Amino acid sequence: MQTKTATITLNGDLKKIFPLFGAYEEKKWAKGWNPTPVYPRTEKIEEGATFKTPGHLPGENEYIWRVSKFDEPNHLIQYMVYGPDRCWTITVQCAATANQTTATITYTFIPLNPAGEEKSRHSLHHLFQHDLKDWEDEINGYLSR
Repeated sequence: MQTKTATITLNGDLKKIFPLFGAYEEKKWAKGWNPTPVYPRTEKIEEGATFKTPGHLPGENEYIWRVSKFDEPNHLIQYMVYGPDRCWTITVQCAATANQTTATITYTFIPLNPAGEEKSRHSLHHLFQHDLKDWEDEINGYLSR
């Protein structure tokens, strides 16, 4: 298992920021992000909602995503993602600060075989090379428009 966490600071109210971590609202700020709903067939985020996205690495044509936790009152969402060589969780916990919101994001990869171990290591390095400041920049850029 391989885990990494980063906290980003976002320029907006918690009630406006937290929904942006829902799979379909993410399309507003994440270039190229376009999930396909599986269940429910509409773009609704709830615990158990499932969708698909294209894979990013060789041998990973598609990922299946499932909302494994959705605690809206506590501003927590967790996704379980399945690929052929690995699975992983992405947990986002948002909290209000003075005139801003922090989002703590944790990726935990569980390799299913040696290929999954290498892909997980590569993904963690790529995702966290700037400690998710690219997410911070993209979300704050969206919020400033």
